[in-house]
Amino acid sequence: MLPMQFGTVGKEMVFEGYATDYDRAITAVQFSIDGGVSWTTYETPGATSDKLVHWRFAYTPKAPGEFRLLVRSVNDRGQASPTPDGVSFFVEEEDASAE
Repeated sequence: MLPMQFGTVGKEMVFEGYATDYDRAITAVQFSIDGGVSWTTYETPGATSDKLVHWRFAYTPKAPGEFRLLVRSVNDRGQASPTPDGVSFFVEEEDASAE
């Protein structure tokens, strides 16, 4: 579990972490911001079973509110992590008085 993150509508947020499947190579990392209904896949060419895979996901929120990014890995057998990791994030409207 990653700590709560905070962002602003229209400003890019960057999430980073590491993935491993211990004895299997990770062929992709998948991300979901709709509770796991749909997943965006990023392949990890050249990954091996003996190294962690560093992942990075950039997202620009379009609306305020509280959200949750889910992250899971896919190994060289095509198996996705049974329990994705997640990070909650809170997005605020841009402060118009700061301009």
